[in-house]
Amino acid sequence: MTKKRIISWNVNGIRAAHKKGLLDWMATDNPDILCIQETKANEDQLPDEIREIPGYKSYFFSAEKKGYSGVAIYAKQEPVSLSKGFGVEEFDSEGRTLIADFGEFLLYCVYFPNGKGSPERLDYKMRFYDAFLEEIDKQVNAGRNVVICGDVNTAHKEIDIARPKENTKVSGFLPMEREWQDKLLSHGHLDTLRMFNDAPDLYTYWDTITRARDRNVGWRIDYFYVNQGLESQVKDAYILSDVMGSDHCPIGIDLEVPS
Repeated sequence: MTKKRIISWNVNGIRAAHKKGLLDWMATDNPDILCIQETKANEDQLPDEIREIPGYKSYFFSAEKKGYSGVAIYAKQEPVSLSKGFGVEEFDSEGRTLIADFGEFLLYCVYFPNGKGSPERLDYKMRFYDAFLEEIDKQVNAGRNVVICGDVNTAHKEIDIARPKENTKVSGFLPMEREWQDKLLSHGHLDTLRMFNDAPDLYTYWDTITRARDRNVGWRIDYFYVNQGLESQVKDAYILSDVMGSDHCPIGIDLEVPS
């Protein structure tokens, strides 16, 4: 068996992250797979050193709207196949999902919608949630293992947010959004961090305007999920809260797979 270190990070602009030392961090951390959300760039806007990192295959999926959304995967091992989106045009046009087939598992790198902008965007977010769950259930029912990572844009439980009472009517902690996460788990998917760590005050996002990170007034809105078939192969799950460069920090899992 081989252990793979898979990292997920909403970088809030890949070009900005590049200027803040993304490549130096990658060289030090040395993940086997890095999933990035909110690239905010088309591939042709990226410098060569970001598009072609030595030792990695790179894959990008950008939104039709310039400077918005977007996801990327860097992988040392080339996947068997790669899909941009999961076949629903209204969601795929925003460049939110990359699916890499690594044989032993399907890896979903996902930037889930933010629902704060308007009632219409909240409705869009909930429809994305439902369509996404239908997609991964279909794959698991067909016998595939799935690893899901990314910015889910919702804190699941009160333990996952520093100010739960103040945010009960704010998108990102609405009952309907949290209920979807309950539904995800009820369908047999596992929140990997909570397999290893039940501690409070573990966050992945902090508001920059209020310097919330200095006080650790945060939200855990970035997640790794796996289906139950992979449970025994997840050897660790963690939050890299000391890594700077975005309003989010990286998260990761160590996954054991056949050599």
